[in-house]
Amino acid sequence: MSRGVLFVHNNFPAQFRTLAETLMARGVPCAAVGSATSPGVADMALGRYNLGRGTTPGVFQLATRAEADLIRGASALRVARRLKETGFDPAVIVGHPGWGETLFLDDVWPHARQVMFSEFFYRGHGLDIGFDTEFFETTEQAVLQGKAKNATMALALTDAEVIVTPTEFQASALPSVFRPRVRVIHEGVDTQAIAPGPAEPFVLPDGRTIAPGTPVITHVNNHLEPLRGLHIFARALPRLMAQIPDAQVLVFGADSPRPYGGNPPDGRTWREVIFEDLDLDATRLHFMGKAPHAQMLAALKLSTAHVYYTYPFVLSWSLVEAMASGCYIVASDTPPLHDAIEDGVSGRLLPFFDVDALSDTLIAACRDPRAAAPLRAAARAAAVAKFSKEDGLTAWLAVLRDLGVEIP
Repeated sequence: MSRGVLFVHNNFPAQFRTLAETLMARGVPCAAVGSATSPGVADMALGRYNLGRGTTPGVFQLATRAEADLIRGASALRVARRLKETGFDPAVIVGHPGWGETLFLDDVWPHARQVMFSEFFYRGHGLDIGFDTEFFETTEQAVLQGKAKNATMALALTDAEVIVTPTEFQASALPSVFRPRVRVIHEGVDTQAIAPGPAEPFVLPDGRTIAPGTPVITHVNNHLEPLRGLHIFARALPRLMAQIPDAQVLVFGADSPRPYGGNPPDGRTWREVIFEDLDLDATRLHFMGKAPHAQMLAALKLSTAHVYYTYPFVLSWSLVEAMASGCYIVASDTPPLHDAIEDGVSGRLLPFFDVDALSDTLIAACRDPRAAAPLRAAARAAAVAKFSKEDGLTAWLAVLRDLGVEIP
């Protein structure tokens, strides 16, 4: 009799960590398939695949992503067969369809029911592509390439009995044919561990310390890129720093070789492109890099205002963590934020391209930080109500029970 759960993710455990660890702790048989660099989960069998080869030289450009996904799918298939030889026979496969690994698993376990975690279904128009044309022209090639990213993902979703997506906005990106199978479940954050609390002196990389009560602006942008509004944020800083002479700015994230929104056209980093012509006091602008998570959370407790901007794309965990920390959220008025922030109630939603509006809002926050107290409290309440890790886990367990997994 089929029992247990097979997890499939390019970088397992990723979004599945809490669910996988909970199932293991309750005695549910679990195994996983991931790439050669997947971290894995303690005491869980993990089949790591290695690619037999790269994509074909000279392959039709729009088919490059699809071919790579199919290669990964075939590699994952070989790993799955080895897992089956050990006697593992899952009742349910929980997978991320973004890289192709789930495509052929029904050939190994034809009776296993599938749950796909749909993080983002690409569109040639109306979402991230064409939203901001400053750095990338919206060419026909860009539109076609965006849609082509879905080639194997759409195929994987046809095998799913349930499609889980984190927010209503992300669900809205899916074609209507898939919507009857969708359940909106955000994996959530630990809103008990991540909570408002007294700020502590914050030690900077150069050894200086920011004292509690100092005006501090925080910004988390993992790949330091325009897709998360780095250029708008940067351009708001000169006037802020001129009018608030003791303001400190903490930016978390590192220069990425593969940012979500694409690389700069000239081989430099986005940070170099965006900040090179700005007149800023470098002694008060601190690039923290990929700092430890605890350090980022400590900065959020110190924050006077937390800036989160994004194109119409996946909502970041960092925004939810800032809400849970009771930050004053200053965010872009873009569709992903409509699932998290109510303007004037739990934060501010500003026009994405209006640099002056962002500057004005941050200056006002620094001059009268107490005015944002109700918005801070409402942001925290919204995080607990919408993005609790406990609620997310309960909803995921309900999906698996509905599909026949016996969970004590």
